[in-house]
Amino acid sequence: MSRETQGDGRLTLHGEATAISGGVLPHDARVAIVCSRYHSNVMQVLLDGAIAVANEQGVPCDVIYAEGAFELGLLSLETAKTGHYVGVAALGCVIRGETSHYDFVCSETARGILSAGLGTGIPVAFGLITCETAEQAFERAGGEAGNKGAEAVSTALETARTLAAVRR
Repeated sequence: MSRETQGDGRLTLHGEATAISGGVLPHDARVAIVCSRYHSNVMQVLLDGAIAVANEQGVPCDVIYAEGAFELGLLSLETAKTGHYVGVAALGCVIRGETSHYDFVCSETARGILSAGLGTGIPVAFGLITCETAEQAFERAGGEAGNKGAEAVSTALETARTLAAVRR
């Protein structure tokens, strides 16, 4: 028997606890979208979703292009270090091939994205699709699984808001 684990994201506090979230972004807040060009048909859908969320939230965005997923860590780090952005969304797509190259690219890209956020204190959201097939990639780029680009920008901005509240 399988149970749904995703839920709706709401949590309830019991007892003596205080929730900290939802701080206010600065009036001049910007978000950066670091976007791989590789698998451009999938990436275009992710990028469109990411930009749409930034626009819906009224936060201007800049797009920085990476040649592939592997470069997302370095570009996200340097983008976050500028201090121009409250958050960064790192978007990429890696589809398994016939060699172990996939495993190295996925692992090191994830490490680079995580390191960029930890090294700067700026939220760097993980918008990397790692999948077996092109069909799975398109499912995660606007299909039934949602749009991981949109989710990454939303995550970067919400984490920036929460950090603002924590740091206050």
